[in-house]
Amino acid sequence: MKSTNGESPSLGYEFAEVSTKDGKSKPPVIYSDGLFGGRDVIRIVLLVTTVTLSCLLFYKSANNPLNMVFSPWKTDCYASKFINETSLEMEQKKEPVSELERVLMNAAMEDNTVIITALNQAWAEPNSTFDVFRESFKAGIETERLLKHVIAVCLDIKAYDQCLKVHPHCYLINATDSDQLSGPNRFMTPGYLKLIWRRMDLLRQVIGLGYNFIFTDADILWLRDPFPRFFPDADFQITCDDYNGKPSDKKNHVNSGFTYVKANNKTSKFYKYWIRSSRKFPGKHDQDVFNFIKNDHHVEKLGIKMRFFDTVYFGGFCQPSRDINVVNTMHANCCIGLDNKVNNLKAALEDWKRYVSLNTTVSETKWNIPPRCGY
Repeated sequence: MKSTNGESPSLGYEFAEVSTKDGKSKPPVIYSDGLFGGRDVIRIVLLVTTVTLSCLLFYKSANNPLNMVFSPWKTDCYASKFINETSLEMEQKKEPVSELERVLMNAAMEDNTVIITALNQAWAEPNSTFDVFRESFKAGIETERLLKHVIAVCLDIKAYDQCLKVHPHCYLINATDSDQLSGPNRFMTPGYLKLIWRRMDLLRQVIGLGYNFIFTDADILWLRDPFPRFFPDADFQITCDDYNGKPSDKKNHVNSGFTYVKANNKTSKFYKYWIRSSRKFPGKHDQDVFNFIKNDHHVEKLGIKMRFFDTVYFGGFCQPSRDINVVNTMHANCCIGLDNKVNNLKAALEDWKRYVSLNTTVSETKWNIPPRCGY
């Protein structure tokens, strides 16, 4: 570009000449080729930049939805620092997840269903009930895949330590009286009753957190996937020691060692009432209290739909399944003493393995367990 006097400007600017007409010299003045002077242009750019950054910071601090239209590369390090500090502050304000909820989240199926069992030291020992329980999942039909959804609720620290060695999902109930819960705890002893009601309170919490659950005693063999046998429209489903052939009849003699419960307001209120009712019937376990309250007006008012499982599919030592071709679970009920339970569970599992090895339907079902074992 040429200057007005025909000389090439220096760096796009020109200097005024010294006037000789009046004999006075004028100070040099810088001119720009454009409308504004160079310094004015720089000032304008800085002003626009400052205003833009101020607007960005204002919108981000106000959590304005418009901040989503600005790309991250258009903000400076101060804006990034502000965003990071804000995010950190939000994370710190978030309530921490409880240990129970963490275990539930890790073990849950897609529909928020978990499988829960309860252990103490005696049941968690090697070659005791928990080992046989886990082995049945591996030997069962379509059951091994369900093992990853099982949560072992441990009632003492030794059970918890042993559980962690063999299973991914273990939860320790913090209890000051855990030493009273760690032994074999024969049926209806004070230790047994504490274990039962501690377990019931945990199940109440699980419902409150929005999780459906199958509760299964650890002295139950899982031989087939039980889900196809569940009633789709029931809130609460439970196994029986003796089944009378009517799935909706509350006169069935229940066994709370295996229950399937959907998390909703009805079941939440029912479990709370069930636990509170234990105070009215001291020295009674959960099955007895259930039988006392199942026809209660308060329970009827809840509108909870109950169903009772057929022992053909959900059998036990009280009433063994009559058909090994369709059985889903077998429970060591009506069997007193931990050693008796373990020995007879192992015998029943061997019966099952022999059946599976045949790979055919059998016409007669025989379980190698003594009737009323331990009585």
